[in-house]
Amino acid sequence: MHLPVHLGGAGVTQTKAAPVRVLGFDQALLWVTVALLAWGLVMVYSASIAIGDNPRFARANYQETYFLMRHAFALVVAFVVALLSFQVPMRTWERAAPWLFVASIILLVLVLIPHIGRSVNGARRWIPLGFTNFQPSELAKLAMVMYAASYMVRKMEIKERFFRAVLPMGIAVVVVGMLLLAEPDMGAFMVIAVIAMGILFLGGVNARMFFVITVLVVVAFAMMVASSPWRRERIFAYLDPWSETNALGKGYQLSHSLIAIGRGEVFGVGLGGSVEKLHWLPEAHTDFLLAVIGEEFGLIGVLVAIVLFLWLTRRIMHIGRQAIALDRVFSGLVAQGIGVWIGFQTFINMGVNLGALPTKGLTLPLMSYGGSAIIMNMAALAIVLRIDYENRVLMRGGRV
Repeated sequence: MHLPVHLGGAGVTQTKAAPVRVLGFDQALLWVTVALLAWGLVMVYSASIAIGDNPRFARANYQETYFLMRHAFALVVAFVVALLSFQVPMRTWERAAPWLFVASIILLVLVLIPHIGRSVNGARRWIPLGFTNFQPSELAKLAMVMYAASYMVRKMEIKERFFRAVLPMGIAVVVVGMLLLAEPDMGAFMVIAVIAMGILFLGGVNARMFFVITVLVVVAFAMMVASSPWRRERIFAYLDPWSETNALGKGYQLSHSLIAIGRGEVFGVGLGGSVEKLHWLPEAHTDFLLAVIGEEFGLIGVLVAIVLFLWLTRRIMHIGRQAIALDRVFSGLVAQGIGVWIGFQTFINMGVNLGALPTKGLTLPLMSYGGSAIIMNMAALAIVLRIDYENRVLMRGGRV
C-alpha cells in the first residue's frame, strides 16, 4: 500500500513497508531441545547396546535394540503429551495446579503399596502400566512447580510473614519428601526441595526468611545422610574413590565414570567406541550417560552438552522474567521453576559424572534413558513454549 505524505505542498509517496514476520514461539528453544533429544537417543543406543551380553541380565534376554526402541517409544509419547500440554492456556494450568499436586501425592502413596508399585534393586518407584512403567516422582516435580507458583500468587500479600506464607509450603514439601524417602528416592526429593525454595525466593520471600529455610533444609539433608549408613558410605567413597575398598564398593561407579571420561581425552574415541559401557560402568544409559559421552566425544562433547544445557536454562529463565514483566506472575514463576528444575538436575548429574559431587541417582534431563522423565521434561518445556507464545501475543496487543 502506498501512502501519500504532503510536505509543504509537495507530495511524497512512502515506499512499501517490508512485512515483519512474528514467530509464534521461541524456535531456538525448540531446536535446542530437539538436538538434545536426538543426541540422547543416539547415546542411549550406544550405551545400552552391549547390556544383553552382560551375565547379570542373562535372564532378561535383552536384544541390542531393546532400550533404543523403548526410548524411541517414550519420545513419541512425550511428543504427543507436549503437543497437548502446549494447547492448554496458562490460566487453565493455574486452576488445575492444586489438583495436579494432589494427584501426584496420591500416586506417590500408591507406588508404596505392594502389588501396585514395582520394586527394582530395593527401591519401589514405579507403577507398571503394562506396556511401560510410570515413575510418580517425575510427575511430582512438575506438580511442585505448578503448586508452588500458584501458592506464591495466592499468598503474595502476606509473603513477608513466615508462619502464614512459608510454613504451609514447607509442610507440603515435607509430605512429598517423606513419601519419596520411603521409596527411597533422595535425588528426586532434593530436586523438589530446590524447586520449592527457588520459587519461594523468586516469588519475593524475605531474604532473611529464605536464609532460615536454606539452613533448615541443609541441616535436614545432613541429618538424613548421618542417619543412613549406606549414604555415609557414598560420601566417604566420593572423597576417596580410588582406595581399594571404595573402588570395588560404593565408589565403583564414580571410579569407572572418571576412567571413561579420562579415556576420551579431548576428542574422544569415537561414537560406539566406549569400553567402559561394556559391563564396567553400571547404569551407563541412565545416570552415567555423560561419562559415555565423555569417552566417545571427549572433552569437546562434554563442553557442548554443558553449553547446550546452560543456554537452555538461561533461555527458560528469561522467558519467565519476561512473563513477570508483563504482570503474569504465575506463568513467570512456572517458567523459572522449570528452569530451576532442569538446571539443578543437570548440574547434579554432571557433577556426579565428573566426580565433583557424591554419587546420586539422577538422570540427565532430555538425554538419559527413562520414559517418565522424558515425558515430564517434554511436557514442562511445552508449557514454557506456551508461556513464551502468550508473552508474544500480549506484546502484539492481543489477549490470552
